Amino acid sequence: MLGSMPGEASLAAGQYYAHPRNQFWPIVGEICGFDARVPYPQRVARLESAGIALWDVIASCIRAGSLDSGIDGQSIVVNPFAAFLAAHPCIERICFNGRKAEIAWRRHVQEELPASRSFHLLALPSTSPAHAGMSYARKLHVWRNALGG
Repeated sequence: MLGSMPGEASLAAGQYYAHPRNQFWPIVGEICGFDARVPYPQRVARLESAGIALWDVIASCIRAGSLDSGIDGQSIVVNPFAAFLAAHPCIERICFNGRKAEIAWRRHVQEELPASRSFHLLALPSTSPAHAGMSYARKLHVWRNALGG
């Protein structure tokens, strides 16, 4: 599961999806069968036990505020996916939490990977509170179908 870049609340907390209105933890908690309110280390452990790795496409960037629209595209530095995926050959599916993560992957990562590796890529609706155009129930449905829960 790949996001774009953590927002200010997540960076300050040192935790993925720390903004209280982000729907990531309630959605994956419901799909994977755990309470989204348990302490962060337990949530991460439950994802791992469900076979879900959590990271971001972008390792660093210049961004005004927390919104993906504030990311300066020229400043994007991506995470070292070639090494990560070489170390984890069983990964077959990559899901993106929102369009910005998918776009950053396709522009900055995909062509750098060996042609011998192919992945099932799935862009999911963002769980960000800024993506309010889709109901929680609809997001949950799409995410559940993608994660097989």
